[in-house]
Amino acid sequence: MSNSSSLTQFLLLAFADRRELQLLHFWLFLAISLAALLANGLILSAVACDHHLHTPMGFFLLNLSLTDLGCICTTVPKAMHNSLWDTTTISYMGCAAQVFFFLFFMSAEYFLLTIMCYDRYVAICKPLHYGTLLGSRACAHMAAAAWATGFLNSLLHTVNTFSLPLCQGNALGQFFCEIPHILKLSCSHSGYLREIGLIGVSACLGFGCFVFIVFSYVQIFRAVLRIPSQQGRHKAFSTCLPHLVVVSIVISTGMFSHLKPPSISSPTLDLALSVLYSVVPPALNPLIYSLRNQDLKDALRKM
Repeated sequence: MSNSSSLTQFLLLAFADRRELQLLHFWLFLAISLAALLANGLILSAVACDHHLHTPMGFFLLNLSLTDLGCICTTVPKAMHNSLWDTTTISYMGCAAQVFFFLFFMSAEYFLLTIMCYDRYVAICKPLHYGTLLGSRACAHMAAAAWATGFLNSLLHTVNTFSLPLCQGNALGQFFCEIPHILKLSCSHSGYLREIGLIGVSACLGFGCFVFIVFSYVQIFRAVLRIPSQQGRHKAFSTCLPHLVVVSIVISTGMFSHLKPPSISSPTLDLALSVLYSVVPPALNPLIYSLRNQDLKDALRKM
């Protein structure tokens, strides 16, 4: 039996036992991470350098790229290291840092996506008030609120989780450190319930953002369908489609991964789903946004 005072490391879930498959995972993750770094780096440079992208949506897209870079840099490097060197260990402090930064960037990304939905709602449903409601000061305040809320949410969960006594071993059923898997190692009933309560509060906040997104898109679709010209409807839909796709990917993969029935759970499925919601979106988001944003495509061509 071990407890958190004597625990110095955790054991992560290995992608494979065979050396050839471990190296394959290393090269696959290397390709995905390089693609994500390049794509998000290009978007950051394009938004910073091209004055056509100095808009509220461009500003929020820059922040979204920062969260994507943070997510990919939090989980993938350690997974690549373990696959390359045929190990599964991560230090106690390294695990705590991974939990904090992953939850921080994921929370901030979700709140930013909610704000970006508000941007689309105002642009289509209240275009005459767009400059007033989404001025530079308002955008800066909303982005700062998203980052600050993500930081506070992550700090509370990380501090509470790693203050729990752990006496169920040190093996995590995940390729990176995540709170639900650490809670399974806890032997403190009161501490466990306290963290479940915090998760419940975070879930309510996330559900509130989800309801806001759904309500906003209902209003957006109603407004778009009232546009008389087909070209106008197509243009309005095309400005919303990238955001809608990104939100759908983030919410659907995250919810299915954590809320799926235990009867269909398996290590292989859990591993695939965790990669799908933690690694794939940061690489796909830049591609999704650049495909439908003409100003962004023009800026990337210039670069």
